[in-house]
Amino acid sequence: MATFLYKLGRLAFRRRRYVALIWVALLALAGFGAASASTATSSSFSIPGTEAQRAFDLLEQRFPDVGADGATARVVFKAPDGQKMTDPANKAEVNRVAGELKSGSDQIASVTDPYTAGAVSENGSTAYVSVSYKVNSMELTDATRTALEDAGHTAQKSGMTVEIGGDALQVMPETGATEIIGVAIAAVVLVITFGSLIAAGLPLLTALIGVGIGVSTITALANVLDLGSTTSILAMMIGLAVGIDYALFIVSRYRAELAEGREGEEAAGRAVGTAGSAVVFAGLTVVIALVGLAVVNIPMLSKMGFAAAGTVAIAVLIALTLVPAMMGFAGKHVLGRKGRKAAGAPGRAEDKPNMGTRWARFVLRKPVWVLLAGVIGLGVVAVPAASLEMGLPDDGSQPTSTTQRRAYDLLSDGFGPGFNGPLMVVVDTVNSSDGKSAAKQVADEISGIPGVVAVSPAQFNKAGDTAMITVVPKDRPSSTETENVVHAIRDTGKDIKSGTGAEVLVTGSTAMNIDFSQKMNDALLPYLALVVGLAFLLLMLVFRSVLVPLKAALGFLLSVVAALGAVVAVFQWGWLGSLFGVEQTGPIMSMMPIFMVGVVFGLAMDYEVFLVTRMREAYVHGEKPGQAIVTGFRHGARVVTAAAVIMMAVFAGFIGSSEQMVKMIGFSLAIAVFFDAFVVRMAIVPAVLALLGKRAWWLPRRLDRLLPNVDVEGEGLRKQLGETSGGGADGLGGDGRGGDAEGERELTRV
Repeated sequence: MATFLYKLGRLAFRRRRYVALIWVALLALAGFGAASASTATSSSFSIPGTEAQRAFDLLEQRFPDVGADGATARVVFKAPDGQKMTDPANKAEVNRVAGELKSGSDQIASVTDPYTAGAVSENGSTAYVSVSYKVNSMELTDATRTALEDAGHTAQKSGMTVEIGGDALQVMPETGATEIIGVAIAAVVLVITFGSLIAAGLPLLTALIGVGIGVSTITALANVLDLGSTTSILAMMIGLAVGIDYALFIVSRYRAELAEGREGEEAAGRAVGTAGSAVVFAGLTVVIALVGLAVVNIPMLSKMGFAAAGTVAIAVLIALTLVPAMMGFAGKHVLGRKGRKAAGAPGRAEDKPNMGTRWARFVLRKPVWVLLAGVIGLGVVAVPAASLEMGLPDDGSQPTSTTQRRAYDLLSDGFGPGFNGPLMVVVDTVNSSDGKSAAKQVADEISGIPGVVAVSPAQFNKAGDTAMITVVPKDRPSSTETENVVHAIRDTGKDIKSGTGAEVLVTGSTAMNIDFSQKMNDALLPYLALVVGLAFLLLMLVFRSVLVPLKAALGFLLSVVAALGAVVAVFQWGWLGSLFGVEQTGPIMSMMPIFMVGVVFGLAMDYEVFLVTRMREAYVHGEKPGQAIVTGFRHGARVVTAAAVIMMAVFAGFIGSSEQMVKMIGFSLAIAVFFDAFVVRMAIVPAVLALLGKRAWWLPRRLDRLLPNVDVEGEGLRKQLGETSGGGADGLGGDGRGGDAEGERELTRV
């Protein structure tokens, strides 16, 4: 592989104008497709195989007029002090608002009258109007949302407190500002790392081109493939991360080759042949992690994973072709002024110990202490993960400044927390001899379940074969007590089915969230096994070792569990919550652990492959195990540190979001990258390799014969260059050292 990539790098460098033109044309084509495509709505959300989904599908089939997937809103009114919502003036104002809502949009399916629907609190202080829409929240027009907000504002003039809850006002978190902050920080870090504006600009430019192509393609195909707007957000986040990383690795190696005195084309070829091999396999691990999301069997997640994996593939191709082409335009200017003067000068190679060298030597002197400190430290941080509770956030997790949160609190005060998440019980009486009595029995049984405060009478469809019953739990939607109520209703339904033949199913947003969380929880271990298992095999190909991939996988698991522990401590227990703007503690978002595993695993393997490949390369070229560790850190530590800092900055930018979900994702990814890059890869990995010595690179002979040799470390490339160059100017340098022992030693240094 190294030989092929070496030729590809030289070709891209030599034909740089054509390569650049091709990528610019692809960007323009993708941009045109995105601009001409119709606006994407939202990806249809379904959870195949769950009871809530079966009930939802049954509702759509038997109650077509209800609009089971339609958006909902609750306009909550609270009377001024000393007044009640049943007072004539307040009642007239509520009726006026209800009438205004009905005529405000043709997307409205129904508007309830709180005085006939029992939506007035016992003390008369609070009432709410329920609004149902024909389409989901992402398909609501701006005019419809404006009409809803205006209705609330006009009612406030009468002196009542009016707030609006529900998903009708839900919009996708805006993107743009956080990405700009991340790119700005990345630019600063790159300038510090390289000491050259041109070298710093290359990774940014190529990463933005890759993200532009990937996101524009997703936008162009959004309606055709039913891709939601969240898909492009994930692709942008991952594409920006790996795009900068991969270009950073290639440019760093190119600078090292130039510093050894090689000409531009030769340096580009060697950079792509060696660092490019690491990029290919690092990219494959990210693709495996993202495509592996399909094991969860939730179509929306699968599509997000495939789309993001496509963006990663584009980032790899750009790193192997466009980056060397851009290096051709930049030439030796990527070195900076001091680097250009020192490049190729005898005895001026960078032998002076840098921070990476000094750290590696320290670890080699104290491997046991460094290993214990890293493992025990992460183990302590991981302790809260044992108390992990998963769920999906509701309006109660919104900032108190939002109308959704204030409406949530008003409903909780006036009616009880459970009114914010009523359960929908669907009774299928097709196989029952007496459907009405069966439905009544269901309602009576549910009324006796602890934690249930209200049960509505059964409402049958026109055919009379299906009934809907609304159940209000005592506690808030995301609480463990409400989850217990759902399970209790389902257990009761099994007994009723055996006695009457009527099937009882529980759905609604609360039940959907519970089933979604359970499905994500059940999929976590299989997903981990698939991703880690496939990556283990891939890394075994890269490193020709059994213990190095095993160490990489175990280190990753340690960093992920530690990150989960930190997330639980902050967002579930509330430790340091005020520092991160956590206003309401609660369950951890159910998709977050799998999402974090997929994203962080890919980035962690990037750092592992790039850092340890340099060690493997040095070891194969004759260095002792300890010396190879120092060599790997001398060349890779600074680049890996820069890449990790950039990623942490990008992810940490999302912590400032007002959305609890976005805040949690940003925190979890930033802290996970910190643990993995700086504790696992920079401390635990060299400590373990130091303790293993030559055994780290052991591979059974039979397995060695079975595994194909992909030559990531460039051994085959080195031999080929040695044979063809003969010590001339085209080979290892123009000083005639290519064919002698000194030339061989010189090669092992790069």
